[in-house]
Amino acid sequence: MSTLASVFSMSPAGLILSVSTINLGKPSAWVQEFVGTLIMIAFTFSPGKWVGVDSIYVEWTAHAVGVVLADYISNGPHVNPAVSVTMYSLGKCDYFEMYTRIGGSMAGGLVAFPIFLQFSESLSLTALGGPAFDDDNSTSEEADMAFLSEYLATFLLMMAIYFLSWELNFGKYHYWIKQTLTAVFIRYLIVVFPAAGPAMNPMLGTAWAVFSSGGGSLPSDTAHYAIYWVASTLGGLTSAYVYTVYAGGTFFGQKAMFGPMKSDQVEKKSSKKKKQ
Repeated sequence: MSTLASVFSMSPAGLILSVSTINLGKPSAWVQEFVGTLIMIAFTFSPGKWVGVDSIYVEWTAHAVGVVLADYISNGPHVNPAVSVTMYSLGKCDYFEMYTRIGGSMAGGLVAFPIFLQFSESLSLTALGGPAFDDDNSTSEEADMAFLSEYLATFLLMMAIYFLSWELNFGKYHYWIKQTLTAVFIRYLIVVFPAAGPAMNPMLGTAWAVFSSGGGSLPSDTAHYAIYWVASTLGGLTSAYVYTVYAGGTFFGQKAMFGPMKSDQVEKKSSKKKKQ
């Protein structure tokens, strides 16, 4: 009993709950998210800290390579609860798979920062940073801007994913091209929306908050959950509905009130060809 108690006390807050989700859906999906999150944080948080410290061009290139490799090595995980919820809304996964993927990514994030701190200290490297918003020393206007920043950044990220992955076709090298463009766009969003990090990912916001507080407790301020969970998830869901209006399909099992615009465009093109 004492051993079990010590394990609970040593583990980061939220880790046991995250691990408990492994059997709710596909265990393989949980493992994919867990491993993918570890790789993603290692490859995309190190540019500017461990790589490309003195060159923004090297930093951006290293980040782009990191995004592509993290996705390729771990076979395309979500590594982002907002993405998982959004994919569920579009019918790309069921509720239990969504929940399992969120648990896997949270577990990966909660153990990643402590692991990489030990790694950086052992090699005398700069410690990795993370997205943070200081609600205690911020005005309500700054909190509103942080919320809007996470909402818009996540919305734009998801729209980029839809069109680069599903709408455009880059031929033989589709995966490598679309993933590289996604990586560049992510870096662009990081620069344009700095108010809350940005995280564009609830897991990153909470995992970093737990780590930076010593790992003993989850964030207690409402602003944290509003900015990193509500705003980013709403941004993802808004993008899902907009994409449904454009391309068709369903949003939480229901068709959009209007659209799809894509089929209308195809019909117009085909009618023009017939007239010709």
